Amino acid sequence: MSTDERPPAPRLDARLVAAAIEGDRTAVDRLLADLRPLVLRYCRGRLGSSFGAEDCAQETLMAVLLALPRYRYETDSFLSFVFGIAAHKVADAYRRQSRDLSEPFADPGDTRAGSSLAAPDEYARTDARLQIGELLSHLPPLHRDLLTLRVVLGFTAEETAEALGLPSAVAVRVAQHRSLSKLRQLMNAKAANQSE
Repeated sequence: MSTDERPPAPRLDARLVAAAIEGDRTAVDRLLADLRPLVLRYCRGRLGSSFGAEDCAQETLMAVLLALPRYRYETDSFLSFVFGIAAHKVADAYRRQSRDLSEPFADPGDTRAGSSLAAPDEYARTDARLQIGELLSHLPPLHRDLLTLRVVLGFTAEETAEALGLPSAVAVRVAQHRSLSKLRQLMNAKAANQSE
């Protein structure tokens, strides 16, 4: 799916955000409902489905709800605030996953009847996702978030600038170019190492 085919990122109504901060329960409900798909897309883009993106999104929204009374609203900074919380929750999810050995992984060699093994293309997608995650881990957090928003979620440069608190769409495009160049270098180095 090309970027042009993706739906635009939801825009938040500044009056709704201000009313929610003031404690209007209806505004809070509507704000959280508006934020949920945005936060869930972000968490899925960073975690995939295997690491509990739904749980991470829910934790993010709970943290936003708890932080609302203390938040000092500034024009165009609320989404940066929300994505900052989401980024921390994603990092928490990765830490939990690395410590939690209770969830067993399917044994690819298990061919017993009744076993629910994934199809080969599912393994390929998982492998590709892990490789991309490994490459992205070499980038600074801001660049990882930027690429997630722009490439995975299809945000425009303007929407990404607003979400990440960057000064302009031009700054987003420059950072995206640098990030993709760095990823290209990493991929070439990895390919060279594998061919040796």
